[in-house]
Amino acid sequence: MKKEGKLIIVSAPSGSGKSTIINFLLEKDLNLEFSISATSRSPRGEEMNGREYYFLSPEDFRNKINNDEFLEYEEVYKDKYYGTLKSEVERLISEGKNVIFDVDVVGGINIKKFYGDKAISVFIQPPSIDALRDRLQSRATDTPEAIATRLDKAEFELSLAPQFDVIIVNDILENAQQETYMLLNKFINE
Repeated sequence: MKKEGKLIIVSAPSGSGKSTIINFLLEKDLNLEFSISATSRSPRGEEMNGREYYFLSPEDFRNKINNDEFLEYEEVYKDKYYGTLKSEVERLISEGKNVIFDVDVVGGINIKKFYGDKAISVFIQPPSIDALRDRLQSRATDTPEAIATRLDKAEFELSLAPQFDVIIVNDILENAQQETYMLLNKFINE
């Protein structure tokens, strides 16, 4: 019988570098499989359905909520839902994969509550709100209004950081990547 996989939850305010750190970890020898979230937002740039996200209409997303198909979900902004399909997670851990989640902060807290010690929750923290503002502006993917909304949300999310198992400050990217790798390597091999 295959050993069941472990769960790694990575959350952070938008622009903190969590996706960059997760992509780094996926290239390492950790037997990681990315948990593809569902969202009702439109694809950005080169994003493809089933690769970065499962893109659903707001109506389809609400139907799945009503059918209790999500491990966690949140309406992050009006009609902009993000969530983790239970079926996706169960399929991966039953195959012996270690599942890594790139989720919103509240979603990360909910997944940790659901799985307890089977999961480790990691909060990627920006060095400051000013650094976060600079990162969001340099990405050039959002309007000034969207950036302001993200920064307001980030302040709330930073207040939730103590609910995570570990906080990693992403001041110098290479250091944050190595620190996260060492932590997860130890957790997976316990």
